[in-house]
Amino acid sequence: MAARAGDSIEKREEEWRAILSPQQFHILREKGTELKFTGEYDKSFQEGIYNCAGCGTQLYKSATKFDSGCGWPAFFEGLPGAINRSADPDGRRTEITCAACGGHLGHVFKGEGHKTPTDERHCVNSVSIKFIPSSSN
Repeated sequence: MAARAGDSIEKREEEWRAILSPQQFHILREKGTELKFTGEYDKSFQEGIYNCAGCGTQLYKSATKFDSGCGWPAFFEGLPGAINRSADPDGRRTEITCAACGGHLGHVFKGEGHKTPTDERHCVNSVSIKFIPSSSN
């Protein structure tokens, strides 16, 4: 069962290592980035929900996903309360994380001119999310 926005999930590093693959741990817990055009969800546009791969919190509806051409899955908005934003230490980008477990998802960019309702691009690592088709919700 998926966690809901507002739930808080805390684990020690060894607990995260036990439940995540090495690549998931690197991206979600160490703020890594997968190579562009390699993620399983970049060109996937089925109906459903994208959950955090770390804790299962629902993050994005498939209706908010769009093809930005950036090489990573792109969404124009997350579910209410599901995603936190914070400035990267260098101040050049805004990091997005799962509000429940703090897992690194990617970065959000504004004002790029995408024809979406928010003019935002949530650039998300496929490894950070898990797709649940509508028939499974």
